Amino acid sequence: MKVVIVGAGIGGLTAALALHERGIESEVHEQASELRELGVGINMLPHAIKELAALGLLSALDAAGIRTRELIYANRFGQTVWQELRGIEAGYDTPQFSIHRGKLHGVLLRAALDRLGPERIHVGSRLAAFRDEGEAVAAECEDRATGRRLVSRGDVLLGADGIHSKVRATLYPQEGAPSWNGIMLWRGALDWPVYGDGRTMMIAGGNDAKFVLYPIHADPARPEIRLTNWAVMARIADGTQPPPRREDWNRPGDPEEVLPFVRDRFRLGFIDPAALIAATETIYEYPCCDRDPLTRWSFGRVTLLGDAAHPMYPVGSNGASQAILDAHALAQHLASGKPIPDALAAYDAERRPATAAIVLSNRKGGPERVIDLVEARAPEGFNDVEDIASHAEREAVVRGYASMAGYAQEQVNKPKEAATALTASADETPNAASRNSCPNSDGRASGRNDNHARRL
Repeated sequence: MKVVIVGAGIGGLTAALALHERGIESEVHEQASELRELGVGINMLPHAIKELAALGLLSALDAAGIRTRELIYANRFGQTVWQELRGIEAGYDTPQFSIHRGKLHGVLLRAALDRLGPERIHVGSRLAAFRDEGEAVAAECEDRATGRRLVSRGDVLLGADGIHSKVRATLYPQEGAPSWNGIMLWRGALDWPVYGDGRTMMIAGGNDAKFVLYPIHADPARPEIRLTNWAVMARIADGTQPPPRREDWNRPGDPEEVLPFVRDRFRLGFIDPAALIAATETIYEYPCCDRDPLTRWSFGRVTLLGDAAHPMYPVGSNGASQAILDAHALAQHLASGKPIPDALAAYDAERRPATAAIVLSNRKGGPERVIDLVEARAPEGFNDVEDIASHAEREAVVRGYASMAGYAQEQVNKPKEAATALTASADETPNAASRNSCPNSDGRASGRNDNHARRL
C-alpha cells in the first residue's frame, strides 16, 4: 500500500511516520520550496504526546521543548481563576510539552528523513489536481521551480495541506474562504528571565483581550533564562467581514497594533506584557479563523487530516494535537486489512465527530471560557473567586473541555497497543517536581521571533 500525502506540516509528517511504523509506504509533497524551523510556541497535550512517544520521539521532544508542569488561568489583575497541574505531575502517564513550533516540526522532519528517506519527501511540489481512478488515485503535482508536472500514483491520497487545502477545495468547491471571528492573534518568542518554576503556562485576561505566557526551551548553560512564548488575542472587528490579511502562521505583525491592547490593561505584577512585546524583534499575526465542520472527509481513496479537515480557533491547545491523533487513527485503520474505502470511512467516522465538537467548543472560548465567565461577573477583580463562581462551576468548564477533547487523565492513561515505557522515560526528567507540590492546584483562588529559524 502507498499513501500520497499532500502537506509536510505537523499532521502530514506525523501521518508519514505512523504509516511507516505499520509498514505502509508513503511519499510527501510540500509546496514550500524549503522546510525551515519557523514560528513560535505551541502546546502539545498528553494524548498527542502519547502517540509521538509511541513513535520513539520522546527523547527528541525533551531536548527541544519543556515539559509543562502547571497551568494558571487568571484575570487581567493576575488573580487566579483556575490553577492545575499538568502532564506527569497531574498523574498522566505522558507529559505535556510547551515547544517551539519549528522545533517540533524539525523533530518530525528529521525522523521522516531518516526513516522514509529523503527521496520520499518532495519540497516545492504543489498539488495541481487529482483523480480517483478506482483501483488507485493519481495526484498531479507541479514542480514550482520548473513548472513541470508529474503524476504520483498511490492507493490513498491524504490532504494534510492546511486551512487553504487544495484537496478540500476540490472535494468542496463551493465552500469558499475560512470564517473569521474578528479576533486577531499576535505572537512572539524571545529569551526572557525565568517566570516561577520555568515550566508554568499562564493565560490572563478576559472578554476584551487575553495574554498568554509560557516557556518553550531551556538552555542548560543559561538556567536563569527561558526562550519564552507570548501571545495576545484581542477583538479588532465584529467578525462579519473577511480578515484584513490572509491567514498565515508565519505572517509578520506590527507591534504598534497589539500594544494598545495590553498597555494600562494588564496588571500582572510578575511581568509587564508591553515591555515583553516591545523587546521582541519579530512578532507574528494570525486572524482567528476556522471552517464549519464537514459532513464527510473521506471519498473513495481520498481523505483529509489536520487543518485541512478541521481548522479551529487556537484555544485549548488542540489544533496540532488533534492532527497527531488523526494521523494515528488513519494509520491504524489503513493497517486493519479492510478495503481502503472502508478503512477511510472508518477513520472518518472515528475522527470527524470528535473534532467537530472541538471546533464548535473553541468558538465559545474552549477551556479559557472560565476566565470570561469570571470577568463578566467581576470585571474589576474579586476578593475570593468562590464568591464569583464556585469551584464546581469552574471545574465543569475546564475539565468538561478536557473530556470532550479526549485528554482527561482517565482517557489518556488507558492502555494502548504497542505500549511504550513512558513512565520510565518521564521519571528521567531532572528535578521533576512532586505532583503534590503545587499550591492551590484544586483551582481555588490565591490572594513571533524568527531569530530561532534555521534551514534544516
